[in-house]
Amino acid sequence: MPAQNTTILSDFKTLARTISLVENEAQGFESILGSLMSHQIPVIGFTGPPGAGKSTLLNAVIGYLLDEGKKVGLILVDPSSPFNLGAVLGDRLRMTAHFTNPNLFIRSLASRGSLGGLSDKIIEVVEVMKAYPFDYIFIETVGVGQSEVEIAGLADTTVVVLVPEAGDSVQAMKAGLMEIADIFVVNKADRPEAEAMINFLSLQLHISGRDHIPVLRTVAVESKGVRELIAAFMQITASKGNEERRISLMADKAYKIIQRHRMRGFDKKALREDLIHAAGSPGFSLYRFTHGYLDPPKG
Repeated sequence: MPAQNTTILSDFKTLARTISLVENEAQGFESILGSLMSHQIPVIGFTGPPGAGKSTLLNAVIGYLLDEGKKVGLILVDPSSPFNLGAVLGDRLRMTAHFTNPNLFIRSLASRGSLGGLSDKIIEVVEVMKAYPFDYIFIETVGVGQSEVEIAGLADTTVVVLVPEAGDSVQAMKAGLMEIADIFVVNKADRPEAEAMINFLSLQLHISGRDHIPVLRTVAVESKGVRELIAAFMQITASKGNEERRISLMADKAYKIIQRHRMRGFDKKALREDLIHAAGSPGFSLYRFTHGYLDPPKG
């Protein structure tokens, strides 16, 4: 029988060092992950198109929670540098008002080309952060549009932040962001188009049978609507009906971890070379070619 998880991270320095070991797959990182004692901490994702004010709104939310004495973990997923795959924007540029607070831990992760707006190691990083007794963990994605729906497979509650002028883009995103939201926020709601945007969202939710999804107004730069937003995601987190979703999310995360482990060591360069030779053969079929990798001939 495997040993019980016993490791609890008690300080931010150890937490930061552990995240680095796991993110970089340093020797022994799997043993570290296996030893962690996870806490049941709400994970709340903030997503939405660029320019919606996600960072400003999240800044206001975190400020309110810190004033209440809460311990908050924050993951900021930044676009990658094309040269070293490191994060470009940097955590402290977006949270300058709070980064010295002893109850706030901030970590920037590079998306490293991930189309879903998330880092490819974010599942493991979140698991590491759950070994520290935070009250909340927040994730803010890079804002890359419809493909950003991956956040719904990671966060317990997904907040989609939009602006009044986003009507056309929301129409285009209905197959993506419209379906993943647990809460919609119309930020910059002091603008004239805000009411029309709220009515549009409410109509779309009614048509799709999702009238229970709240549509909230905020003005992040003035911290207006922040208390209502916090109350909304606290209510969703406390809901007994959220247990089924929690299990479903864990199953999705387990699947991705298994998938990644089974693909470890796969030589994509060799695959490309084989494909170059095979593609010129008469009657080439990509399916048959791929099937040969899945079921190699016995010899």
